[in-house]
Amino acid sequence: MTIARILAFDDEAAQATALARALDAPLSVIERHRFPDGELRLRLPAALHGTVVLWRSLHQPNEKLVELMIAAPAARELGAQHLILVCPYLAYMRQDFAFRPGEAVSQRHVARLLAQAFETVVTVDPHLHRIASLDAVMPGSRGIALSAAGLLGAWAARRVPDPLLLGPDEESAPWVRAAAEAGAASVGRPRALDHAWCRKVRLGDRSVQVLLPADLPLSGRAVVLIDDMASTGHTLAIAARQCLDAGAASVDVAVTHALFVDDAQDLLVRCGVRHVWSTDCVPHTTSAISVVPLIAAAVRAAAGDEARRVGAPGISAP
Repeated sequence: MTIARILAFDDEAAQATALARALDAPLSVIERHRFPDGELRLRLPAALHGTVVLWRSLHQPNEKLVELMIAAPAARELGAQHLILVCPYLAYMRQDFAFRPGEAVSQRHVARLLAQAFETVVTVDPHLHRIASLDAVMPGSRGIALSAAGLLGAWAARRVPDPLLLGPDEESAPWVRAAAEAGAASVGRPRALDHAWCRKVRLGDRSVQVLLPADLPLSGRAVVLIDDMASTGHTLAIAARQCLDAGAASVDVAVTHALFVDDAQDLLVRCGVRHVWSTDCVPHTTSAISVVPLIAAAVRAAAGDEARRVGAPGISAP
């Protein structure tokens, strides 16, 4: 199935333009007007049809969620038949459990809201530590969770000689392992890059305890701290300082989602981090690794699957 149009907002036009080129589809930027009271007026193309892809990453998410809740039904009124949301950073996925009575499980509610608005949601490295798949919290919609672990591993392997990839906690183990395997493959090594992961105890939003793996030889090693996201940067900063104190020759950071609130990036530099690299899931000055090819392949496959499901002309149903 041909992608009829890509829609995006002006602050993410660069990423959406790259996706439009990869999919050979026209791009339209949704116009926004903010009224004095803070309400938004959106203006989409006057006529849409077929499969429409909307790119919106949900860092600083609250206003953007309102944009999506207006843009999606408006696109349908204007003729879109199938809506795919490309949401490289999917917000509220970390709130996946009620730790106290009455606490809202935001993961479930935000995911359901998006599932009601879009047939397909494509995202990268969402926080899914307590559920098997994105589909589990997106009833009636298809959730596609991609991983940038391989991209980060390959980037590190090509820029740091013989790196040691180090994850921040036990939950990152499969992800770091995948990065180590992809990194090795990218430089023709037969075995995975050296890799390990720390143990983390969260004491508060900006207070964590990080324990390096016992007996991990760090003297003279080039360490790359690798994670799915960096928000306050405190976990990475503590890990970096401990690695350097243990004799590491250098510490770099590679993350999928560079949220970097307040002085997070400066904090990493102050703690001795040499380079900070991130993907363009969240537009940032550290964005060096494009996820567009990864997303384009997933969108192309999702559009083809939908075409087969509805029996679109020229595509045989299975």
